[in-house]
Amino acid sequence: MSDYKRHNFKKLKIWQSGMEIAKETLNMTDTFPTHEKFGLKSQMDRSSISIPSNIAEGSSRTSKSFRHFIDIALGSSFELQTQLLLANHRKYVSDEVTQGLENKIEEFQRMTMSFQNTLSE
Repeated sequence: MSDYKRHNFKKLKIWQSGMEIAKETLNMTDTFPTHEKFGLKSQMDRSSISIPSNIAEGSSRTSKSFRHFIDIALGSSFELQTQLLLANHRKYVSDEVTQGLENKIEEFQRMTMSFQNTLSE
């Protein structure tokens, strides 16, 4: 199985970036109104947690399988980005905080797509 190379996910910059995004998101959503506990807060928490979790899970797989898990992490990042914009629209998050986190998400997306291109198919 020549395309099998286990990655140490903790050393991957994309995992580290995903963890920072998740931590920041979790802290941010803790300030949301109580009525959003099972709505937007829950969705954003799950999306953000999914990013580093899928990278970690995929890191023990073949390159082809890892690419699939990275696709899921990327999808979660785009989902989170959309939810962040909705939270900003609802005035749960300031424009400044929104822009800062959105920049981190977009940087994660660029890094992740570049990393994904290094994996064999």
